[in-house]
Amino acid sequence: MWLLFALLSSVFAALTSILAKAGIEGVNSNLATAVRTAVVLIMAWGIVFLTNAQTGLVRIGKKSWLFLILSGLATGASWLCYYKALQEGDVSKVVPIDKLSVVLTLILAFIFLHESFTAKSLIGCVLIGMGTLLMVM
Repeated sequence: MWLLFALLSSVFAALTSILAKAGIEGVNSNLATAVRTAVVLIMAWGIVFLTNAQTGLVRIGKKSWLFLILSGLATGASWLCYYKALQEGDVSKVVPIDKLSVVLTLILAFIFLHESFTAKSLIGCVLIGMGTLLMVM
């Protein structure tokens, strides 16, 4: 099931870039990010209440709170930078650079989460990096 959700995530991420570029014209990038964030916030809490998941809120531990908050801050910083980049650059150049996060994530997962980094992972990272350079040149 994770593969289906990962593929859907990819489709929605692609739509996000196109819709954001179309909607950001003449709008301050920080304001656009705030509008997007408000929509995501309403949607996420709507799903939480729809699935009755809010009951788990009291069971979230201190460590999880810390990392979820830090993740939220990283997401916010990413979105602010992404919208500013979209406002000033071409989607066809901004998105490939943004997707270098795949390479960085694999490296950080190896360092901090002790996930395996195989020859296949290394080759994939190199190809993503080369592909990104090719697309933005």
